[in-house]
Amino acid sequence: MLRYTEEVQAALDEGRPVVALESTIVAHGMPWPENYEVGRALEAAVREHGAVPATIAVIGGALQVGLDAHSLEAMAQAGASWPKTGAADLALRAARGENGATTVSATAFIAARAGIRLFSTGGIGGVHRGDGSDVSSDLSTLARTPIGVVSAGMKSILDLPRTLEYLETLGVPVIGVRTNELPAFYTDKSGLPLEHRVDSAEEAALVLHHHFALHPGGVLLANPIPKAHALDGPLIERAIEAALADAADRGLRGKAITPHLLGYVATATNKRALAANRALAIHNAEFAAQVAVALSRLS
Repeated sequence: MLRYTEEVQAALDEGRPVVALESTIVAHGMPWPENYEVGRALEAAVREHGAVPATIAVIGGALQVGLDAHSLEAMAQAGASWPKTGAADLALRAARGENGATTVSATAFIAARAGIRLFSTGGIGGVHRGDGSDVSSDLSTLARTPIGVVSAGMKSILDLPRTLEYLETLGVPVIGVRTNELPAFYTDKSGLPLEHRVDSAEEAALVLHHHFALHPGGVLLANPIPKAHALDGPLIERAIEAALADAADRGLRGKAITPHLLGYVATATNKRALAANRALAIHNAEFAAQVAVALSRLS
């Protein structure tokens, strides 16, 4: 059920570096036309650093690895009418011939089966605040999927200490990129120490090379938002608390809660959070491409 663009297929056949990109950030992360511009900027960042971008989505039931310009624009214009699609939803979308914007779990799942070893995203899901039973499937998917995920940690709307502990329980290494502290999405600090760090793309690639030889699961490379784009921690925390209270009043749970919280925080920060989200996503795509290039040399 996998379908490839010619560019991605050629790169995989020739052993050239490829970086997977999720489509939820385009369909659900921002309004049109900013979402289309971000989708193009992410792909451009990957290309500028020597790798081939593979934005992943479900189109007409096919698991699409790489989008052409027309498909990317069509998805961006359609926006939230392309439903968020996790790994558990893929068979239903395929059976019904539906479109879907892939989340972290679905993107990682599809990318790994396509033979892609690097995936760049903004931030992964995790354990939600106030409800320890509400846990994103991103975590369990990463535990059993051989892929390196570059992200600015977890989304700061989550319970970061519990999410970090959950990943440790699942055996997923969380490695800081030039940092000994878990980044917190909009900010570069969380107060949570990390046991491991890497200081270059080459070092990260070497770790991934050995990890994939030893383990069936993935690795999280926690890449802090650039300091120039980081937001004030107390400001973000106040916005998150207000967003959580609003979500509770509305009775939101599951897939509906994350886009609501992110949208609320964006509004509460006069869209500064959206600008930060864009900056960190591009920063992650650049580093993922550098790691993919270094890993291709080792492989």
